[in-house]
Amino acid sequence: MSSRGRVSSLLPDFPWDTIASAKAEAAAHPDGIVDLSVGTPVDPVDPLIRTALNSVASVPGYPATHGTPELRAAVIDALARRYRITGIAPAAVLPVIGTKELIAGLPRLLGLGADDLVVIPEVAYPTYEVGALLAGTKLLRADGLTQLGPQSPALIFVNSPSNPTGKVLGVEHLRKVVAFARERDAIVASDECYLGLAWEGRAISILDPEVCDGDHTNLLAVHSLSKTSNLASYRAGFVTGDPGLVAELLEVRKHSGMIMPFPIQAAMTAALGDDAHEAAQRERYRARREVLRKALVGAGFRIDHSDAGLYLWSTRGEPCRTTLDWLAERGILAAPGDFYGPAGAEHVRIALTATDERIAAAAERLKAH
Repeated sequence: MSSRGRVSSLLPDFPWDTIASAKAEAAAHPDGIVDLSVGTPVDPVDPLIRTALNSVASVPGYPATHGTPELRAAVIDALARRYRITGIAPAAVLPVIGTKELIAGLPRLLGLGADDLVVIPEVAYPTYEVGALLAGTKLLRADGLTQLGPQSPALIFVNSPSNPTGKVLGVEHLRKVVAFARERDAIVASDECYLGLAWEGRAISILDPEVCDGDHTNLLAVHSLSKTSNLASYRAGFVTGDPGLVAELLEVRKHSGMIMPFPIQAAMTAALGDDAHEAAQRERYRARREVLRKALVGAGFRIDHSDAGLYLWSTRGEPCRTTLDWLAERGILAAPGDFYGPAGAEHVRIALTATDERIAAAAERLKAH
C-alpha cells in the first residue's frame, strides 16, 4: 500500500456516506426532505456576535494560539456563571478550532501510542474512536468501570450529556470515574458540548467541585459554542481543566500552527459574555423537542434517555436501518444508531436542529403514519 493510503485505511467508512440511499428516498418526498440526521444549527447568529466578528476583521497579524486574555477571561466568567465551575486560571483555558478537531487529535496531542489504552463510551460519537485509531492506541468501549478490570487506561473519554443518547451522568457516577482515573493516573476528557441543554434534571461538569472537590488534576473539559450560540460555522470551542495538561496541549499546538483565527476569538468573547441569546436559542430547541417528542411517541416510537442535548434517541424495537428506511419513506432523514457503536443497533438519532417549519412538517408526517 502506498504511504498516501495508510492513514485513511485505518478509519471506518465515513458514517454519513452510508445513508445516501435513505437520503435520496427522503428527498423524493413531494413536500421535500426533513433532514434530522445532522446536528447542524439552522438559526441565525446573534447580531452581537457578528458585530464582534466584524469589529476586528481588518487586523492582519497572527493571533495568539493561547487566545486573547479577554477570551480566556470570558470563558472563566461564563463557566462560573452558567455551570458553577470555579477555580480555573487563565493559563488553563485554550481555544480550539472546533471540538471535533480537538477530540480527534487528543490522543496524539497527548503523545499516546500503541501501548496505551483509550476508553470511550459504549454508544459514542464516532470521533472518539477515530482519535484512538489515528494515534494507534488500544481501544475499549465501556460505560462501567468494572468492565475495565485490572487495566490501566491512559485516557478515558466521558460524554455527558451524551451525543447521541442525551443521557446525563450524575454526580456519583462522575465522582467514581474521577476516583478510578486518579488511582491509575489516567486522564479524563469530558466532552461537555451539550452541558447548557439539559431538559430534565441537572447536567454537571467534570470540573464541578461536587465532582472533583476542586482538584482539576488530570481532568479536561471540552466545550463548544456550536449548538448553544449557533457557531458551528465559526468552529468555536475550548478546552480547560488541568493547567499542566493544557500547557502541554498549548505547546504542541503552537508548534503545529493550530491557531483559532482572531475574529473568531472576538466573536467567542462576545458570545460567552451574553446569556440572553443563549437562553433564546435554548427556548427554540425546547419547543422543537416537545413537538417532535410528542409526534414520535404517537407514531409508536420509544424514546430512551434524551434528558439533554439536541437529539431524541428513538427506537421501534427493530434494526435501526429498517427504521431509517421507514422514516425516509415519509421524507424524514435520521442518523442510524449503528453509527455510534454496536449497542445503538436498534435506535435512531433524531435531531432537533431544523427550522420550526421543517419540525412541524416531520410531526405531521409522523401523525399520518
